[in-house]
Amino acid sequence: MKTIRKLIHGEIIRAVGFVVLGFLALFIFFDVVDQLQAVSRSAMTGYQFHHALIYVSLLIPGHLYELLPLSVLIGSIFVMARFAQSSEFTILRTGGLGPWRALGSLFKLGLIFVALTFFIGDYVTPVANRHAQLLKARFQGLITVGQTGAWLKEKQQDLNFAVNVGALNSDGQLNRVRIHAFSPEGRLNYVTTAAVATIGQGQWQLQQATQQIYNSDPKAPAHIETRQLPSWSWPTDISTEMVAAALLSPDRMQTLDLFQYMRHLAANGQNAQRYEIEFWRKVFYPLSCLVMLSLALPFAYLHFRSGHITGYVFGGVMAGISFYLLNNVFGFMGNLNNWQPWLTSAAPALIYSAVSLATFWWLVLRQ
Repeated sequence: MKTIRKLIHGEIIRAVGFVVLGFLALFIFFDVVDQLQAVSRSAMTGYQFHHALIYVSLLIPGHLYELLPLSVLIGSIFVMARFAQSSEFTILRTGGLGPWRALGSLFKLGLIFVALTFFIGDYVTPVANRHAQLLKARFQGLITVGQTGAWLKEKQQDLNFAVNVGALNSDGQLNRVRIHAFSPEGRLNYVTTAAVATIGQGQWQLQQATQQIYNSDPKAPAHIETRQLPSWSWPTDISTEMVAAALLSPDRMQTLDLFQYMRHLAANGQNAQRYEIEFWRKVFYPLSCLVMLSLALPFAYLHFRSGHITGYVFGGVMAGISFYLLNNVFGFMGNLNNWQPWLTSAAPALIYSAVSLATFWWLVLRQ
């Protein structure tokens, strides 16, 4: 059994690696072509071709994370179909490789792909994407969203804060910062603005800040006191990752950072639906490698005629692409319709798991 498992695993790993390299080469080509236009537009700011190559290289982990489950499906279907066409799998079945043993052997390999997908998506991709965005901001402008930047909220013991960050520069500094402090009754206490701020451990350091203090006593005459502060420290739990989450797409964050940001939004009465869906998507997406392998196994039990293997492999490829599209569609629909986040993220994997198990029962166990 160990020899059989080594044979199947080795063939699938080689096929998956070949498919991954082919997809990555295609995506890299498209990224390079896109960056050639960016080089011509940003030539005056110093953005050159070698910077574009670095930027494209930093996008590779993200592409690999998205393509790995699809590549597992295509590679494993090709191997299983080839085994069936050459009757190798029939020989393995006569040697004692039953359906459940075959499925268990594939799942052992699938756990390796699950761990690899999770590692790339949770550790490599967020770091690479962050450096890519900072590199782009260095030559093409600040990282921002919309016309006014990002808004965040925080509740402290005696005050509520609404924070506006205009942009994030390539050095990780915050630009165009405004901090609005409100009393528990909703009265505006003060507004502090600064052109530049840095995030430290448990505090923000605002440079050359302007603070406008409003009279919070309704019985006293209304007045505004303005102060010029060379440096002002604001104690807060809002971290760099939270600001980046507000300015960038949540899929660029680590799972733990997403969870902490979700709790921060919920604690401050903000809608966290989008980030909850992305959190559960990050949890379930690596497990889709197991679904892909279970979809591929029935191909080993088909009886191929000459030239018919290509059609079955093409059908498997279309199934993988449909899974990828459905995964994205469910995310958008769940966010619009306020569906349960974990169910929205798990639904594509559950649907395709049911299809794969039904196919496995019909083609394998029923016969």
